[in-house]
Amino acid sequence: MVIGKKTITTFDEEQISIILSVPTIKFNHKDRPEFQKELRKRVNSYFKDNGISKYANAEMKLKTLFMITLYFLPFILMLTGVVNTSAGVMGMWFIMGFGVAGIGLSIMHDANHGAYSSDKRVNKVVGYILNFMGGFPANWRMQHNVLHHSFTNIEGYDEDIEKGDIIRFSPNQRRLAGHKYQVYYAPILYSLLTIYWVLFKDIEQLIRYNKMGLLEGQNMTFGKALMEIIFNKIWYFALTLVLPIMIVDVPTYVIVSGFIMMLAMSGLILALIFQTAHVIEETEFFVAGSEASVEDNFAIHQMKTTSNYANNSYWFSWFVGGLNFQIEHHLFPNICHVHYPQISKIVRATAEEHGVVYNSHATFWQAIVSHFSILNKLGTGKL
Repeated sequence: MVIGKKTITTFDEEQISIILSVPTIKFNHKDRPEFQKELRKRVNSYFKDNGISKYANAEMKLKTLFMITLYFLPFILMLTGVVNTSAGVMGMWFIMGFGVAGIGLSIMHDANHGAYSSDKRVNKVVGYILNFMGGFPANWRMQHNVLHHSFTNIEGYDEDIEKGDIIRFSPNQRRLAGHKYQVYYAPILYSLLTIYWVLFKDIEQLIRYNKMGLLEGQNMTFGKALMEIIFNKIWYFALTLVLPIMIVDVPTYVIVSGFIMMLAMSGLILALIFQTAHVIEETEFFVAGSEASVEDNFAIHQMKTTSNYANNSYWFSWFVGGLNFQIEHHLFPNICHVHYPQISKIVRATAEEHGVVYNSHATFWQAIVSHFSILNKLGTGKL
């Protein structure tokens, strides 16, 4: 993989291409290329031999309907007065919190990776639902698809581990005195994630990505993107917060409290799902070499920096959009997540044959314990 005014090609060649103007990272293509080649061959054969599309199937479409209903039905019940007590309204916001997380993890995530459908227009329409969650799809694709997937756990490149001095996610980041408490305040920060996102993050990201030259890859100008963000934020708050305040027959503080609770719940869920896949005791963290290079090829780098968890829990996997199969997702981000359980068998077997690490925790709880354990070590200077 080479970046810098060139097409990004992740491990799967069919990953959506984006043109960049960011510093180049060179992966070592000579490092055990047979693993990458064999794994690609076996996964491609799985779909071909079984006559299966790598995109959404009937199960995925039913899940899409469920997650959208989980978010919008409680909202409609509030607005129509079917639910008209303070306790009932708070209950609707609570359910909507799971709806936001479910849509983010299971629906818009695949669509914005180009994994929902072979039709780019379908992916764009489905991905647009992020606007109903208060986000901006183009920014999400730049942060997640480009900076996180391309440079996983590489200091100065992966924005998922770059949080300024607020929290220390990597042993390669400087440690401040306040970090010794981060294991305690991290859950609070995680719960603020979505609130910060809908209020400030998109504008801050847009300014930064414009300076990096990333907007070019999204076929957007800074002015156009800024106007889209402002327009989308206005109608999002008007629809989701102002309208309920105006027509739902409960005190205003109930609506505002419920709205904040919904965002806090979804933020905490989203953060825990993603952080337990990369910031744990078993995964590795990197600093690019003097020539902006890393020692591994791209596929092996992803194996070293990523971990699975709770792979035997069908319903947990169903809700989190297969992101507990994070290894498979990073190797094949343009394959719909409903196929990850089967693909994981191929990936694990191939990794074992070639002596490549395959990080995995049996349960989500074990992954959480590992995550907070490394946060404590990073905060107290043990790492």
